[in-house]
Amino acid sequence: MQTMTDVPLHKGIGSIQFLPVSLFASVMGISGLSLAWRQASKLFGSSPVIADSIGILAVLIFIAISAGFLSKWILYPHKVKAEFLHPITGNFFGTITISMLLLSSIIGAYSEPAGQVVWIIGTILTLAFCFIIVTRLLNGNLDPGHVVPPWLIPGVGTLDIAVAGGTMPFPWANEINLLSLAVGAIVALIFLTMILSRLIHHAPLPAGLVPSMMIMIAPFEVGFLGYTNMQQKVDSFASILFYFGLFLFIVLFFKVFRKSNPFSASWWAISFPIAALSNAALEYANFVDSWLLVGISAVVLAFLSIVLAVLLVRTLILLFSGNLLKG
Repeated sequence: MQTMTDVPLHKGIGSIQFLPVSLFASVMGISGLSLAWRQASKLFGSSPVIADSIGILAVLIFIAISAGFLSKWILYPHKVKAEFLHPITGNFFGTITISMLLLSSIIGAYSEPAGQVVWIIGTILTLAFCFIIVTRLLNGNLDPGHVVPPWLIPGVGTLDIAVAGGTMPFPWANEINLLSLAVGAIVALIFLTMILSRLIHHAPLPAGLVPSMMIMIAPFEVGFLGYTNMQQKVDSFASILFYFGLFLFIVLFFKVFRKSNPFSASWWAISFPIAALSNAALEYANFVDSWLLVGISAVVLAFLSIVLAVLLVRTLILLFSGNLLKG
């Protein structure tokens, strides 16, 4: 007999059991867009209402996806377990904790205590997740085909602790931020080396994973943001991080944005790396009086806004056509 857990979420939408954890990347991208527009209000004088509106949207989407994924966990625990243990999709669970870290900055603008609580929870979960992933990889017998850009998510997540926690007032926050930068930087460096080796020496990525290549710029741009938040200035090392990330973005742009790469929910993997680049460019332009950097930051912000608008519309079309939550 058909059980309650076999009933679809909605006849025209699909079943909650097929809700991908990678969809939390949408919260990362939209949160990053909100933070970018907040910086743009300082640099270009744009209305803070834009950043606030996008931030509220990010919070609402996080709540909606969290409710859906919690339902999936309750009704289909074996599905969630299989997703978590998978050597590729398991890394996307880091998008949940990164979303919390980014949302802490958005929420903190309205309530500092609430933002601090969310940051503390996100920090604990992010460090724990990075520990689990690194420990799992050290078990050995790894298939080289599983070495893909999403591997960088745990390291990038750890770097995000310092990005969101740079202004935390706790006496221990500085040491936690230093720990996070140390762990995130080394983990990201090691994983990036392995990923580049796999991309160079092995078969090309499957079409569904091609958009995730954009994640490779995240360690440099998130590293720039975390480092400058700690130093409160842009020095030569920070400039190197920013410019290499920008160079890598240009290289990957022509590989990712091709008509041959079909659209799916996995395209949200491009959102946060580009948002990180936009925030880094705006912060750099705020520190350095340069028309070139102001121009770069404006172009990247406009590109990010358009890309996320397209992703959001196309994802909603996938959802209501029944193609997002189908097996």
